[in-house]
Amino acid sequence: MDEITEVVRNYIVREYLEKDDERTITETTPLISGGIVDSFSMVSLLRFLEKKYSIDIPDQCATPEAFDTVERIAGLVRRFQKAEVTKG
Repeated sequence: MDEITEVVRNYIVREYLEKDDERTITETTPLISGGIVDSFSMVSLLRFLEKKYSIDIPDQCATPEAFDTVERIAGLVRRFQKAEVTKG
């Protein structure tokens, strides 16, 4: 698991699972369709990622589909990290 994937997974576990929740979050666990992340939580996660990685993810890219797994979220972060590098 790379650093971005681990950061995303750890954030979701810390912020969205109750202390006694025994669900395991993997790279492919359905987050939105599985009821772990809702639309409000998705916005919070988006802001966290933008701040942590100094990126800007446009609203049209921040879809429920893009935020449905840790793997997809990490891919989105990587994509916009590359976009920031090419802009700079």
